[in-house]
Amino acid sequence: MKTNLIAIFTVIVIVLGISTSTYATIDNNAKGIVLTDITKINKIEVYGNVELYISNGPADQVKVYNRYYAESALVQSQKGVLRISSYKTEKLVVWVTVNELSSITAYDNADVKSFGKLSSIDLDVKLYNNASANLNLDAFATHITMNDRAKANLSGDVAQYNVTRSMASSLNRTNLTVTDRENDAVSDRAKTAEYAGL
Repeated sequence: MKTNLIAIFTVIVIVLGISTSTYATIDNNAKGIVLTDITKINKIEVYGNVELYISNGPADQVKVYNRYYAESALVQSQKGVLRISSYKTEKLVVWVTVNELSSITAYDNADVKSFGKLSSIDLDVKLYNNASANLNLDAFATHITMNDRAKANLSGDVAQYNVTRSMASSLNRTNLTVTDRENDAVSDRAKTAEYAGL
């Protein structure tokens, strides 16, 4: 009898231990992975099916909420340029905290969103294919280039504002306040003019 009770107790402890460790593993994946070796981000390039959140902070940091290393995704930093790409059907969710950001370029089906106000002295945003941007800006100068069927929803405060976009693109700037100068050009030659400078 004593042996049976000890055996039953041991089985219960083992089952509870296994279920607790499985729960902890799931919880860690939900929190995301902080990539500690990425610093000094000046430019961000996003390719594929990525949902990118950008916020300002005292130090640069990248947090990936999916298991990107197991999903054929790439998060790479080289000479101040952070490149993020994923071509899976499920969006790769990434949160980037930056100190001094000067450029955002998004391709394919990438979604770029600011988390809070995105502060920058001079910000250059380029959107291609079906990429979209939802940015709440606090910047001195902002240059937006929209090609193909790109979409942008801009809000916040900007002193100097310049947009070059294709006719197929969609721009909402109802909640954007421009204090000094603005230029909004619609052209089918937005992409051609950019490639001519290469």
